[in-house]
Amino acid sequence: MPKTTFPRDRFDDLPADAGRVGAHRAENPRMRGGVVFLWAALATIVLIAAGIFGTLLVSGRIDLFPTPTPTPTPTPVVTPVVDTTTSVLILNATPEEGLATQMEDVVLGAGWPIGTVLAGGAGSQDFPETTVYYLAPEDEAAALGLAGVIGGAKVEQSEAYQPADPATRQLTIVIGLDRTANPPAPSATP
Repeated sequence: MPKTTFPRDRFDDLPADAGRVGAHRAENPRMRGGVVFLWAALATIVLIAAGIFGTLLVSGRIDLFPTPTPTPTPTPVVTPVVDTTTSVLILNATPEEGLATQMEDVVLGAGWPIGTVLAGGAGSQDFPETTVYYLAPEDEAAALGLAGVIGGAKVEQSEAYQPADPATRQLTIVIGLDRTANPPAPSATP
């Protein structure tokens, strides 16, 4: 075989202290099988957890930024007060006679002065439930107290029964069919 000689160039003249000549590459040290398995297991766990979280997020079971629910403010509890300084109007809204007078005796017996309690008939005779009406919100406690005095009744704020004198505080009791001797049977509604 013929020997060919190439002319010398700058790569042929290397310093003596370099030690290695040429393109030597060291082999990668072998990775141990346990380390590879641990990395693969860790990657698998991370991918599964990310998939579960993503599925829950997309399906709406997890809300990353929930809107705060407003805390309900407690409604103030009104304590019933028997206030004998208010005038009381009693209206009998049933076909039974004498209920307004009986109710007047109960109210007068509870401490209301004579002349501040008036009894009379109502314009209708089919009022379903006895109700104590009050006009101003500050009279609710007195209306609850009066409802307790007469043995329990519904209490409602209404402008339907206003006193003749606006400076007078008045509570109005409308006696309903629930106070009659033979209350009507409740109607069955479909």
